[in-house]
Parts: sequence; structure tokens; C-alpha cells
Amino acid sequence: VLQEDAIFPDLSVEQNLRLGGHLMRGRRELQDAVERILQQHPRLAERRAERAGVLSGGERRSLEIVRALMMQPRLLLIDEPSIGLEPRAVAQVFELLAALVAAGTSVLLVEQNVKAGLAFADEGLVLVEGRVALRGPGPDLWRDQAVAPLFFGR
Repeated sequence: VLQEDAIFPDLSVEQNLRLGGHLMRGRRELQDAVERILQQHPRLAERRAERAGVLSGGERRSLEIVRALMMQPRLLLIDEPSIGLEPRAVAQVFELLAALVAAGTSVLLVEQNVKAGLAFADEGLVLVEGRVALRGPGPDLWRDQAVAPLFFGR
């Protein structure tokens, strides 16, 4: 899942999902995958026929994430899931990611929101100028007194 908003705004929610399954072999497999995703995400299901461009920022980000799940990957790579989102939408996105992890999908993310990223991470790496400055369990890193100076210069 890319950092930039990568939905197709003039296509419907369902059409965006179908694009995530473009490598599937048959129409039935594709339709089953769309229905599986929409069943798991009722808010998107309610809006399946609407243009994706009218969704809120959090809903667009959720659509990008679940579109990536159409092929049922074991590993989801996501860049800056909270970028440009208001706090409530950030919480929704990280709840979605936590649910994916609980269901068995591994998530590798890059996140500029230090608090949200480290709270989510089983294992965190804090990079400074492209080098690992700190490594450990995410929540432990968030509490580590060495983290704040790296980001805030204190």
C-alpha cells in the first residue's frame, strides 16, 4: 500500500476492489473475494456503488488496504498509513491493521507517526539518517527516554 492516495476516485468502491484482484483466474473467484472483503468491512459494503472519491480520508485509506487484501497476501507492506489523516481516522486505520495481524496477516510498515507506529509494532526500528538507532518491542521503544531526542531534538 503506497504512501500516496492511490484509489481510483472516479471508480466505485467495488470497482476499486476488483482492481486489487486483477490477477485472479476467474470471475467467480474475483466476485467471491469482493464479497469476502465487503462482508468483513460493512462501512465499505454500504458504499460499494459510490465513487471512491467521495469517501473520507480514513475510508479511502481503508479501501486501499483492503484492496491489497484481495489476493490474500501473507505479508502486507504499507507506507505511512496515517499520513494526512485526522486522529480518529488514524485510530480506525490502526484498528484495521491490528485486526489483520490478529487474523494472521503480517504487516511491515513505515510510519512517521511515532506514537501510533510504535504502539502498533511488535518489533520497532527507529531510523536516523537511514541507520538503525534503536530496535526493540514497539511499546518499549515508545517509553524509551532516548526516542524523544531523536525526533524532537530534546
